[in-house]
Parts: sequence; C-alpha cells; structure tokens
Amino acid sequence: MKGFFSIFSSLMARILIFLLTSLLFNTLSHAQLRVSKNQRFLETAEGKPFFWLGDTAWELFHRLSREEADLYLKNRADNGFTVIQAVVLAEIDGLHDPNYYGETPLENDDPTKPREAYFQHVDYIVRKADQLGLYIGLLPTWGDKIFKDRWGQGPEIFNVTNAKIYGHWIGNRYKNQKNIVWILGGDRNPRNESDVAIWRALAEGITEGTGGHDKALITFHPQPNDIKDGGSGKWFHNDTWLDFNMFQTGHCRETNLWDRMEYAYRLTPTKPVLDGEPLYEDHPVCFNATENGTSSAYDVRRSAYIDVFAGAFGHTYGCHDVWQMNAPDRTPINGPHYPWYVALDLPGARQMKYLRNLIESRPFFDRVPDQSMLTETLGANDHMQATRGKDYIFVYSSQGKPITTITSKITGNQIVAWWYNPRNGEVKEIGKFEKKPQQTFIPPTTGYGQDWILVIDDTSKNYGKPGIK
Repeated sequence: MKGFFSIFSSLMARILIFLLTSLLFNTLSHAQLRVSKNQRFLETAEGKPFFWLGDTAWELFHRLSREEADLYLKNRADNGFTVIQAVVLAEIDGLHDPNYYGETPLENDDPTKPREAYFQHVDYIVRKADQLGLYIGLLPTWGDKIFKDRWGQGPEIFNVTNAKIYGHWIGNRYKNQKNIVWILGGDRNPRNESDVAIWRALAEGITEGTGGHDKALITFHPQPNDIKDGGSGKWFHNDTWLDFNMFQTGHCRETNLWDRMEYAYRLTPTKPVLDGEPLYEDHPVCFNATENGTSSAYDVRRSAYIDVFAGAFGHTYGCHDVWQMNAPDRTPINGPHYPWYVALDLPGARQMKYLRNLIESRPFFDRVPDQSMLTETLGANDHMQATRGKDYIFVYSSQGKPITTITSKITGNQIVAWWYNPRNGEVKEIGKFEKKPQQTFIPPTTGYGQDWILVIDDTSKNYGKPGIK
C-alpha cells in the first residue's frame, strides 16, 4: 500500500508540473500574426505592427539538445530577433541522422507515420521560443525530400497524397501554437507542375489541419531566381494560401537587391514581401572564399537596409556557422570558421537590432519605398535607398556618400535631421532647418563599410531620436 501511494504521489506531481507548464505556455502565448489591412506588412491579431527580424537556424530541431536550444533562443531574443526559421525534416540527412536524443522523425521514411519522440523535441523548442517572445518560421520539410535536383541527400519521399496527409497532421499538431508562421519550399524552385502540385497539397493539408486559412500564415522559400520572378510569386502568387512572398537573394554580393524587391513589391494582387535568405555572415562569397573572400557584417547590413527600404516588411539575417549548427565534432559544410555558439555574437548578428529599432521608432504602416526622393542613387556598389512615411524620411547610403533629398514629399514646414549609425545604433543630430525643395547632407564618414542612415522628420511630430522607442 505504501508503494502504491508513492507511485500515486509521483504521478500526481508529474501531472501538476505538466499543467503548470501548459498554463505558463498558454499565458505567454503570442497573438497570431496576420497580413495588415494595406497588404504590405504583418501585424498581430490586435493590429499592432510586427517587424520580422529573422534568423536562419535551419538545423535547430535536428542538431541541438534542449539545453543548447535554450542558449541559442535566449541569445536571439536578447539581440532583438523576432522570428527563427527552422526545419522539421532537416537538410543534413534529417531523415536518417538522429537528433541529439537518438530520434528520427519518420517511420521507414513515411510522411504519414511521424514518430512522437522526435516531435516532442520540436514541441519543446517551439514552446520555449514562445516563452521568450519569438515566433518560429516552421518549415515542415526541406525541399530535397520532394526533389533532390543537383544536390541534397533526400531521399525523395513526398507525393501529392502523403504531402496533404503530413500537412494536415503537422498543422493539427500545432494549431493552438500561435507563434508559428508556416514556410514551404525549403530552398527549391518547382521544376514542373508535378512539383507545384505537391507543395499545394502540403499547403492544403496545413490549412485544413490548423482549422482554416485565417488560422495559418503561410509563405514559400525558393532558391534564387530571376529578378522579374518575384520569388515565390513566380509559382504561387495567386494562390490564396500564399499570404506573403519570400525570395532568396543568395550568397553572392548581389548588386541589384532593390530591383528584385521592387518587382515583387509591385506584383498584383498586393502581398507583403520578404528576403528570406540573403548573403549570410561569415559565408564564402559565391561559395568561393579563395577568389571572393568571406562575407562581413557590412555585407549583411547592406542587404538588410536595402531590402527593408526597398519595400520589405522585415528581413532575415543568417550566419554560415549557425544555420548548420557547426561544432567541432561535426563535418563542416563550405568552410565555416566558428562553432555555432561562438558565431552567435558575430558583429552582424548584434547589429541587426539597430534596423528593427529604427523602423519601430517611426510610424509603421504608412512607410513606402520611394527613390523619387533622391536626386541620384549612385552605382551598384555605393547605392543609396530611400523610404518614407507621411512625415519622415530614411535614406541608406551604403558608403557614406552625400545625400540630396527632395524633402517636400513629407509634411511640415520645418524639419529635423539626424545621422543614424547602423554599426552601433548611435544617433547624431544634424540640426533643424526650414524645409526646402532639395537639401544635401554629408555623412560623418565615407568609404567602403562606412554606411549611414539619414533620418529626416517633420519637426512638429516630436518623434525624438531615431532608434529610440
């Protein structure tokens, strides 16, 4: 009898812990995201603006323990990130190489037979992210499980029938988890209608499993494609399940980021757009470090500010060492330099929060890209990109070149101008001026890596220092 009461007490303690944990997660659960009324941004269910500051942690579920995931997620939350992009059926032999706990995701590579033990680990990370204020950009599978194409370990396991079943199952599993944005694709461009049909079936399954289109925010992550393709819009722009377009600019030093963004921004019907995979920090440029070197914090800043000022509703950062969760006991892919836990604090990662802070310090929903505010945008390498609201202007000068802007496009008779430093978030007031049709401003420094943001406000709005919320 004594043994029975001991077992009963232990069982009741476990139930209590489970209920308290569930209550905690429910208490901290996020508002589900949705597309804003003007179809340009994301917002919460309460109508509050949401800035997507993402990180590509593709191998998060597959390679990290719970303690390691805690460390990673806390670092990203502390550094201002809002979305973590991670893959359930992972790229690096994700079907056969077990996770930290020795679990694989599927029985006999069958998408209709998910293994509970593996998904309990996914559950933990998703809920931990929620607790820390983070959304998960959840990829149900990497694209090589649909087709391997020129690379990828696969195996190819999906067809139209089992894609819908798997989509329904995983959608239903996470239907009450409000901090999820669904990302299909997984670094693949459909080759034909058969591929398109599989991804549509997966989207249909997720939509049904979550309880309807208004319960699932879905996008598609392609490979780099032509400038005038609009990323995911090339195949799915008119699909009702595709809530926003995503493209990948890839791992070269793209000189026409603004052209890609502008084309996707202008597609009809209007949908928000995001660069979901630009040049990663510490990545061999164009996959050839010998000839092109390795990407820097400046490279990732340039992509981020140009993308957002050209019309993106947010931006995804990435680090070459982090996406693969590189560690001393793992085979490195394409020459990473640091273990993932060291690379978390590379300069570019720490500087991303200054972009978010800047955008959130001014009215959010009326911001539009507007190059017509500039008398010149210079060349590919020293490009300048402008965006504005009704009563403020941001101009990014990628190499600190003088900026001549047409300030008549914003309200007010008097303006106040500031320099915002994207390297450290510092602000320097330039002064207050009577508004003229054109005004020229010279950044504090100039040259490669000396990027600056000019901020101009209608003085009467009293917005205060940019980047300070």
